[in-house]
Amino acid sequence: MTDSTVLPGAQVAGCVADGEAPVADGGTAASPASLASADQAVADLLGLIAYGELTAFERLATDARMAPTLTDKIALAAMAAAEFAHFEAISRALSARGVDPEAAMVPFVGPLHAFHGQTAPADWLESLVKAYVGDGMAADFYREVSKYVKDESARALVVASLADTGGAAFAVTHVKEAIAEDPSIAGRLALWARRLVGEALNQAQQVAVERESLTGLLVGVGDLEAVAAIFDGIMKAHTERMAALGLSA
Repeated sequence: MTDSTVLPGAQVAGCVADGEAPVADGGTAASPASLASADQAVADLLGLIAYGELTAFERLATDARMAPTLTDKIALAAMAAAEFAHFEAISRALSARGVDPEAAMVPFVGPLHAFHGQTAPADWLESLVKAYVGDGMAADFYREVSKYVKDESARALVVASLADTGGAAFAVTHVKEAIAEDPSIAGRLALWARRLVGEALNQAQQVAVERESLTGLLVGVGDLEAVAAIFDGIMKAHTERMAALGLSA
């Protein structure tokens, strides 16, 4: 049985959402207020991802310092450079929209700083798991949210910015090699990954509470079953990443 409950502001069975005016063809015409809200949502999403890319650059640069070989240092440095290039592209896009990139990022500094502060890796392997599992889960969520952004250029930028820079294969190869050498570390790394998921969900809830424009993007999803399906897909992808690492979810 389909749950008829919908998110606030969503359209159901031909009804018009609050703040929208009906048009002759049976659709809806966005009001100035809803257009402003949509612009804010896009700015918030880009600001969130921009700060995420900036912190990814910082963390990969730090990981490069801990890398055991020169080859690994070079690979991580290249990934860090790619993340910074993503950050620069989003910053340019925000500026082109008349939005100050720093101002767009500021609301997310606190939540992301708290997340990274609570999930500081104890060693290089934990840092690889965090980059692969934690960042991968966040990227999955951002991709899902971006599907409800009507601005095609912004949506394309989000997808491009979330593209893998080589970190996935790098993490899988090194973590599996380490587990093969010492199987006892698998349990510790699996527990670490579970902790990352819990902290990531807490962070997401905090951002959702503080930035209603972002949660407003999910209004377009429909009923709660559709929203649940999105998160089921994200958790399925997480389970697949864990399996790729040779860890139990």
